[in-house]
Amino acid sequence: MSSRRVQTKRKQPTGTGILLRYRDKDTVNGVTRKTAIKLAATLGLSETQVVHVALATLARQALPRYEADNGPLTGHQLAAIDKIVPQGRLKASKRLF
Repeated sequence: MSSRRVQTKRKQPTGTGILLRYRDKDTVNGVTRKTAIKLAATLGLSETQVVHVALATLARQALPRYEADNGPLTGHQLAAIDKIVPQGRLKASKRLF
């Protein structure tokens, strides 16, 4: 019985990538290649995956996760909400906290 090797197609680079230059020494804003290799080995990832994990973590910390709204609801909007909320034992609150 022969074993077949399944080939996967990788996306071809589109030319929109960036060049990553490692720092000469570890700082608050950058790491050396030696540190990146240690991280990759510790996490069981490739160096490229380590960079992606770091960028994803930074994006979760720094970027808002929702679109900014237009501020507080207007009186007209509150009246429309009151109109569609079922009236019963529960009283709707206009404050979250």
